[in-house]
Formats: sequence, C-alpha cells, structure tokens
Amino acid sequence: MGIKSFMGRRSEKKEDTREAIRVKDYMKRKLITFSPDQNINEVMETILKQRITGGPVTDEDGNLIGIISDTDLMQVISDSRYHNMPVGNKTVADYMSKQVSTIDSEADIFDAAARFLKTGHRRFPVIEEGKLIGQISRMDVIIAATNLKKNHWH
Repeated sequence: MGIKSFMGRRSEKKEDTREAIRVKDYMKRKLITFSPDQNINEVMETILKQRITGGPVTDEDGNLIGIISDTDLMQVISDSRYHNMPVGNKTVADYMSKQVSTIDSEADIFDAAARFLKTGHRRFPVIEEGKLIGQISRMDVIIAATNLKKNHWH
C-alpha cells in the first residue's frame, strides 16, 4: 500500500477586494526643482526658506538628471572649510547625486514604505517616460497609512 499525502480540504483563496493605495494617490506634483547650473548658495537659501531637505534636479526639458539633498550640502560646507574658501561659484552639478532611485506611480504605498526602510532615502522622484511627474516622501507614506487606517486597515 502506497503512502498518500492528505492535507485536508483546501479553502478557496480569499481575494483582497480593497483597492490598492498607489504612490500616485499621495505623491506631490508641485515640486521645487533645481537646475544643474544653479548656484549652490541659492539652493541653500531655497531649502531653508521652503523648509525642505532637498529636491530633484531637472534639465530644461523636465528630465530628471539628479537630486540635491541636505547631505550634499553638508559636503559643500565641509569642502569649503577644508579648503578655507567660500563656496563661491559652485553649482548644483558639482554636488548633486546623479544616481537617483525612482519609484513607479503605480507602486503600492506599502512597497514604497518597504523601499524607504531598505534604502534610507527620504524621497523618491516619480518619473513617467523620463519626465519628472512628482515625488513621494516618507511623510506622504505616513499620511497614506493614517488615511488607510481610518478607512479600512484591520
């Protein structure tokens, strides 16, 4: 007599009927952007005035080419002290990060949260066909989760 494997009655898969909360539902569309030839002092002033920690860098056609953050600006300050010279004519292109991690507008908000945890980034630009269409931040994900909890998070 052969051995039979019996796992019992299999239950049908229950589908989650809730609509996914997408990055595009919570991303910011009106962004403060910077250009690569913009003076770094001007960027520092804008970041302070607008109370942001950085922003995307785009070319004249709206293509995402980098990101400038407060971490990059710390490098500017450190370099100027090390060389005992004012920042002067340094530009965004001299300090921006050129390797930019982006996220798809159709990504689920929980996937975005996982990516924030994994990478440590504060923001992800959202691009469509090479063009910058928005940006999602950690705070946007927290807002989405709070709204989800109010509506249908168990």
